[in-house]
Amino acid sequence: MTLELDDIDRALVRALCEDATQSAGALGRDHGLSQPATWRRIKRLREAGVFGPRRVDLNLEKLGFGVTVFLGIKLATKGRVSLENLERAVSAIPEVQTVQHVLGVYDYRLRVVAQDLPDFERVLRRRIMTLPGVGNVEANVLLSEERRAGPI
Repeated sequence: MTLELDDIDRALVRALCEDATQSAGALGRDHGLSQPATWRRIKRLREAGVFGPRRVDLNLEKLGFGVTVFLGIKLATKGRVSLENLERAVSAIPEVQTVQHVLGVYDYRLRVVAQDLPDFERVLRRRIMTLPGVGNVEANVLLSEERRAGPI
């Protein structure tokens, strides 16, 4: 069931996507609501599952990860490899940020971070290519990224 959002709910969601640390008081002032009314709306949105888990947005470059690579992985033999086992093994690799099971040319899409290209090559050769069932792999190096607020 989809939650009905009014214009104020959408404005609050957009504002929190920009800066999730804003207080209910500050959001209320910006949107013509009292602090308690804003807090109740945010609580309703949270309880309805509109907001996922809270996370910190890390600056990967400052942490020493200068390269992000998207990998497309085609399984060598679909019937012989347990998808759950492959997903579990890939998820255990610390450099892999996301694992997506997709429909199309590839079976999986991974977002992998590394210190630099030689470090990425090490991760690819020693950790990813040695996983059972991995067949063809295509790598796309991220050059730049622009974040968009989304449809709300």
